[in-house]
Amino acid sequence: MDIDRLTDGEITLRCAEKRPADPAKGFVPAYHFEILSPAGGKAGVCDLRLGYTENLYYGGHIGYTVDPPFRGRHYAGKAVKLLLALAKRHGMDHLFITCVPENAASYQTCVWAGGRYLEAAELPEDNDMRVNDGKTRVCVFRWDI
Repeated sequence: MDIDRLTDGEITLRCAEKRPADPAKGFVPAYHFEILSPAGGKAGVCDLRLGYTENLYYGGHIGYTVDPPFRGRHYAGKAVKLLLALAKRHGMDHLFITCVPENAASYQTCVWAGGRYLEAAELPEDNDMRVNDGKTRVCVFRWDI
């Protein structure tokens, strides 16, 4: 879709890149957004991955990072809500977001944004997060949209 900006009246998501699918790598199409504060400055980034694969159960459909000066304002949770609406426009009926168990802020973002906790899943032996980053488990949240 031709998406330039999404806003909830407080934060704005500015589309910085649209990434095509790469079936050879198992990658689905994705949007990459900058999270803009109410003043218009960059406050972080977020991604929305479109489609369903086993890896997205473990890696999530949405990823986000909020820059330290902007944390504690629910910008990540607000971005999640905007991305849920965009995913619905793409015909998706559910999404997953995951975080490592030690990331309390991300866990709380998922709760704040209305995610339903499913499990602390063991990552498969060949999962990139295990192989490249040494992660072994992720907390999995689901949204029905």
